[in-house]
Amino acid sequence: MAAEFSIIIPTFRRPAQLRAALESVLAQDGVNIEVFVVDDSPEGSARDVVETLADSRVAYRKTPEPTGGRPSIVRNLAIAEASGDYLHFLDDDDLVPEGHYLRVKRAFLDHPDVGMVFGRIEPFGDCSPEQMAHERLYFSNAARNAAAWGRIGTRWGFVSEMLFGGTLLVCSAAVVRRACAVRLNGFDPTIRLMEDADFNTRMMRAFGALYLDDIVLKYRIGSPSLMHDPHPDAVQLAREREGRLQSRNRYRQERGSIEYYGLAALFVLNSLRRRSVNWMAKRAHPKPS
Repeated sequence: MAAEFSIIIPTFRRPAQLRAALESVLAQDGVNIEVFVVDDSPEGSARDVVETLADSRVAYRKTPEPTGGRPSIVRNLAIAEASGDYLHFLDDDDLVPEGHYLRVKRAFLDHPDVGMVFGRIEPFGDCSPEQMAHERLYFSNAARNAAAWGRIGTRWGFVSEMLFGGTLLVCSAAVVRRACAVRLNGFDPTIRLMEDADFNTRMMRAFGALYLDDIVLKYRIGSPSLMHDPHPDAVQLAREREGRLQSRNRYRQERGSIEYYGLAALFVLNSLRRRSVNWMAKRAHPKPS
């Protein structure tokens, strides 16, 4: 039967985590899937994992030459080969919750006007308690912001948060329509870090998004976390700033300065509203002395 979901997993020398990710994908019921494991290691370290699973739904691919840590390039290689209606770009150390693809399929069928479905993220892992507390707070805030904009039913709120606030999701937390990803020409290979935030922002703006108030991803936390380490080094901070600046500049060039600065104003106004609500809540319920 034809695939409904195409799962694209870039991987680099993490065989144990890759196996767990694949097992979570293959355990999904009620949908037809195809999986592309795209190996970016010179020695092809993921081949044994795929061959050991011996599942006809899983295809092994290797990058023509190592990209040096450019997941955008790796993901784009598989988009052209994918045939499913929906694409899931899953990182090789994340896990898909039970029944996730069936819930997403129903959401897309109920909302034919949107190009993306995303939702809440549940972090897990063997990191320090400080790191885990940091991650849980980050994703809790992201979920609250996404849910607030989702109730309004506008794409502009999502886009303003992605451009000027903290990102609402990680790459693995979204599923997109393949036709929409193709029209966007996939990920921007010139962005080294924050390339997934750029892709998701462009997807939300062009095709709209639906937020599910449900756990859509189990996100493995390493130490340090590449996305938001509580103590990032100078190189990571510089790459994050560069990636965000590239994304913003591209958006302004493609959509115009009026829209860009209008979204900046929307973000500022909403941030002030949140602070006012939080202040009023603290006044109404002061902490006991």
